Amino acid sequence: MTLVGATYQEVCANFRWEIPTEFNIAEVICDRHVGSNRTALLVETAGGRMAEMSFEHLQQRSRRLANALSSAGIAKGDRVGILLPQCPETLIVHLAAYRLGAIALPLFTLFGPDALEYRLNDSGAKAVVSNAAGIEKLLGIVDLLAAPPVLISIDERRDGRVLQWDAFLAAASADHTRVATAAEDPAIIVYTSGTTGNPKGVLYPHRTLLGHLPGVELPHDFFPRPGDRMWTPADWAWAGGLMDVLLPSLFHGVPVVAKRMQKFDPEEAFALISALDIRNAFMPPTALKMMRQVEAPQSKFRYAMRSIASGGERLGQEMLEWGQRTFGLTINEFYGQTEANLTVGNCASIMKLKDGSMGRAIPGHVLEVVDDDGRPVPPGTAGTIAVRTPDPVFFLRYWNKPDATREKFRNEWLLTGDTGHRDEEGYFWFHGRNDDVIISGGYRIGPTEIEDCLMRHPAVAMVAVIGVPDKVRGEVVKAFIVPREGFVMDDALHADVQAFVKSRLSAHEYPRQIEFRTELPLTITGKIRRMDLRKEPQAKS
Repeated sequence: MTLVGATYQEVCANFRWEIPTEFNIAEVICDRHVGSNRTALLVETAGGRMAEMSFEHLQQRSRRLANALSSAGIAKGDRVGILLPQCPETLIVHLAAYRLGAIALPLFTLFGPDALEYRLNDSGAKAVVSNAAGIEKLLGIVDLLAAPPVLISIDERRDGRVLQWDAFLAAASADHTRVATAAEDPAIIVYTSGTTGNPKGVLYPHRTLLGHLPGVELPHDFFPRPGDRMWTPADWAWAGGLMDVLLPSLFHGVPVVAKRMQKFDPEEAFALISALDIRNAFMPPTALKMMRQVEAPQSKFRYAMRSIASGGERLGQEMLEWGQRTFGLTINEFYGQTEANLTVGNCASIMKLKDGSMGRAIPGHVLEVVDDDGRPVPPGTAGTIAVRTPDPVFFLRYWNKPDATREKFRNEWLLTGDTGHRDEEGYFWFHGRNDDVIISGGYRIGPTEIEDCLMRHPAVAMVAVIGVPDKVRGEVVKAFIVPREGFVMDDALHADVQAFVKSRLSAHEYPRQIEFRTELPLTITGKIRRMDLRKEPQAKS
């Protein structure tokens, strides 16, 4: 994306999709940068230092792995599981899979055996690459799989059932001819986090990478620019880490920091940003809220970030103001979902920000708010946020779920399943998942607005809002609150929080019920699992 300094309207007017007939992710994120003398990854070594890794190294290793996988029977269209953290081997397996025309299957390292069994059986994976901890989990379920995959360990292991990474690659040639793939050929399966039912395998074609680029470039203030360096604490097994950071950055030849974090530590995040001169980051809202609790980071660390993007949950004005004070920039929020990612966003340098809005349509994407019949509704009217077909960022289909795929589309629209509205200027507001909407006394109430308000209260560290049964109103608002350190969870705080919302929103939106907790249930991508809270027994008021 070019036109730095242009208006939003000018950027949109000059944008054109360029989707070639033949396209392969391995070629555009690795091979074409060979010889450019650029760093691809900054990788943490065993001694805790960061080492640079070149595109040449990634190309050579991924070619060897492609040949080795081919000798093990992996061919075009086969699924290759990747049960690894942020590390070079993760990217090498992705590249090898794309070279073969196979389908990469990212798997989160904290998945338990049930989650792994479901995804491996559903996808029919023929091989899985993992580390020592992952191999232990896989050996515990391998006999439960309909077709046990080839297991490859990047760590030393003396087990006849497991192939060793170094020996596996050493026996293969570094000479490999990449399989020709069309832009529409499948490349990746990312399973949804399962907040609204069983996880579904979202199948991406190779061209989905091109569809993601504008949604990275604009919220990161015309990414890339000289000196950019990208990092995210989000795991590369998820769309946020893979499609919002790793692949788009490498497409542009921008170095990506690979850092294994067993558990997110806000102090460590500030230290990493400072030590490695990280200029750009995708930060999930939960991570930013934890970083907000670090006192006076400017006095402890030296950093100069150029862009921060966030998505998944709305930050709210209080968090945006904290971001401005802490980093000297506006955190640009963006919106999307696994099936149609990064379609709405903000870019403070070319558009005014509206309090609570998640931004405008990213250039190249056309969005509306539609009714139950798939017809656009007037500005200011609540409905389902929808993206017009066709669109390069779209997934191909749900794996093994043709009925669910059909239900995702209505007329000429992909239905996101999220409720919201837009205004006359094309700004979108997120209300909540369709099944998160609270209907109280005839009012349709989105939990996000109330959560945003509550996050401004000085006592609130984290919050989740749901509707609970009420014999008069049908439902009333209930807030689950994790207080900040130093606040007492008592009746006085209960009343103060209620009054705070009443005074800032409206009487029908304040939480009639409040439950203080020490933690909230989160998905493995850091989103609050309201579904889990709704499943808990709730007393009628």
